[in-house]
Amino acid sequence: MLTTSSTKTSTYTTSTTETTTFTTSINSHTTTMNVSKFSKWKQNAITVAGGNGEGEGLNQLNRPLGIYIDKKKNVFIADCSNHRIIEWKYNAKEGKIIAGGIGKGNRIDQLNHPVNVIVDEQTHSIIIADLGNRRLIQWLSQNQQILIDDIDCFGLAIDKNGSLYVSDWKTNEVRRWKMGEYNNEGIIVAGVNGNGSQLNQLNWPTFIFVDEDQSVFVSDFENHRVMKWRKDANEGIVVAGGNDQGGKLNQLSYPKGVIVDDLGQIYVADLGNHRVIRCYEGKEDGEIIVGGNGQGNQSNQFRGPTGLSFDDVGNLYVADYLNHRIEKFEVIF
Repeated sequence: MLTTSSTKTSTYTTSTTETTTFTTSINSHTTTMNVSKFSKWKQNAITVAGGNGEGEGLNQLNRPLGIYIDKKKNVFIADCSNHRIIEWKYNAKEGKIIAGGIGKGNRIDQLNHPVNVIVDEQTHSIIIADLGNRRLIQWLSQNQQILIDDIDCFGLAIDKNGSLYVSDWKTNEVRRWKMGEYNNEGIIVAGVNGNGSQLNQLNWPTFIFVDEDQSVFVSDFENHRVMKWRKDANEGIVVAGGNDQGGKLNQLSYPKGVIVDDLGQIYVADLGNHRVIRCYEGKEDGEIIVGGNGQGNQSNQFRGPTGLSFDDVGNLYVADYLNHRIEKFEVIF
């Protein structure tokens, strides 16, 4: 069961010579990594953060959601039910609180169920989707600034031009703002016709990704699909799922994290099926790349995968929501 402070509650083979530049626009920098069309990952993960039970200790997490991996392989985590953002240095045994962590609240130095985080490595600031406080907030050292308020924010992405994209689960849309210019309503780039399942609608959009062409990929949570909205489009196209809720290879069950590489391969955290699946635009069936071994806490299992990220060598990181841990799956070329 995935529950937030909102009113919605949901249960939730060949050679590797072809490589691509992977543009992680869910983050605020471009990472070059070797990802092949046929890349595979070790099926047993290494726990790189948490994994010591649910709790608020520095070696623990409590329902992690969005994650960000920087160039040094440090992991930034939206530690949702601990109301904090925590950074785990590479190979560290415990994390460091860098935002919140002083109780649930709405003061400028507090958070309330943060669900996502991205890092601007040039300014060393972080941008947080502070869901329970209905605001987007920027932290720079010990200084905080509310960028956008009165927004039911969830997904975050920054494109190659530095524009900021935010999904709003309540209005069922994704909006874009020019970085630093937030005193306006932004521009709607996905979801233009309210709640629904038509191609011009979304139903509880969560995680998002923006590619080099400024197409927006949206995990359409309650519609059990991932949508692609090309720049200036009036409707999206289904690129994963969309065949009702289920566990077949052409189905999803409450999708969360989504990332797309330059080959057009779409990676989806399929929360309700406890797996990460790779899909291709125009191809109905996806393929399971990790997980899919039932719900559990073994190194090849998840209990609700949420956030996804890659590092610069192609290792896959997954926020394992109800196991309160971040898992790293090492790439095999």
